[in-house]
Amino acid sequence: MKVALGVTGGIAAYKAAELVRLLQDRGIRVQVVMTRAAQEFVRPLTFAALSGEKVITDLFGAGAEEPNIDSAVEHIAVAQAIDALVVAPATADVIAKLAHGEANDFLTTLFLATTAPVVIAPAMNVNMWDNAATQANIQTLKARGVVIVEPDSGYLACGMVGAGRLAANETIVLAVLKALKAEQDLAGETVLVTAGPTREPIDPVRYIGNRSSGKMGYALAEAALRRGAKVILVSGPTSLKPPSSADVIQVQTAQQMRDAVMTHFDGATIVIKAAAVADFTVRTAANEKIKRKGPMTLELEPTTDILAELGAKKGSRIVVGFAAETTDVLANARKKLESKSLDAIVLNDVSQPGIGFDSERNAVTILTHAGAETVPETSKWEVAHRVLDAVLKVKLERRRLQQSR
Repeated sequence: MKVALGVTGGIAAYKAAELVRLLQDRGIRVQVVMTRAAQEFVRPLTFAALSGEKVITDLFGAGAEEPNIDSAVEHIAVAQAIDALVVAPATADVIAKLAHGEANDFLTTLFLATTAPVVIAPAMNVNMWDNAATQANIQTLKARGVVIVEPDSGYLACGMVGAGRLAANETIVLAVLKALKAEQDLAGETVLVTAGPTREPIDPVRYIGNRSSGKMGYALAEAALRRGAKVILVSGPTSLKPPSSADVIQVQTAQQMRDAVMTHFDGATIVIKAAAVADFTVRTAANEKIKRKGPMTLELEPTTDILAELGAKKGSRIVVGFAAETTDVLANARKKLESKSLDAIVLNDVSQPGIGFDSERNAVTILTHAGAETVPETSKWEVAHRVLDAVLKVKLERRRLQQSR
């Protein structure tokens, strides 16, 4: 997860340094964007050292840097890369610009360019905060879906007492986590996630594999962590960096994945099988590299159906599967839901170009015994949260049925 933190020109700008650290403590990358006025209070080097990221201070480069096409469109690149934009502290001036759609520096341009959630924490003199113009601007932003973290009341830097003091950083962090859909509604749950492909060896240098990148499974693991769960991630070979707070078990083959899943199954309350496990493995892999001497014939045998095995012994657990289909997609997914005793199945129509395998985006249908929910094309992060929302609905319905007996 990555957020852009906009720092504007108020005395509370120094508090943004701690906000960077608190967001990082929750596994969120932070890139700081500073207005020119903000640089009068805190130097960019401070935020660069804290965040480990480039601090953006100007729309077209700054200092000795020559303006170029990269700097001219950087606001678009940042807008597409972030999961949320946070402005803290936000001055009355910047709030007015955002409300009226002005775009005369990097921060205000980024605000217009991003489709990510926006969280704004105002900080200013009490009279400025109470002014009708400021309040009208705040209402305009709220009406457009911007999250406003109301300022605290108390002693202000100007010597006055009243509303206008920047909200506590912990309050801002909670608002950011909520905007990122990082509510703690999975606290107390242990979520076992499988991700990535498996590799079934032919010889020491060749294998049977598939196109899975693991991105969907890793997004599910990250999303579950953000929502308070303990996460066990069983991953096939990928190039992805696993979430730092997850317990990660790396595997190669379908059998290794099955063994790892069964080892941790008893401790899980929710199991999400997003891995693309090979359906077949080579009956006897060669101990040495097979030389190319003409056609090769491989004798294959089916791998263990891990998902069916889990469904058969799930007990009180919630088990979710994935189905990658190309024809009769709904019928095939519904059949798997029923035959494998699953609580939900996530259908991927992999015949659609540009989504699914090795893509940042996906479009799915989530099937449960209560019905089906279509998730149109969106980020895999958003899909992950929709899947977890479905899991919680299943859990709630199960509890309701138990209470009605």
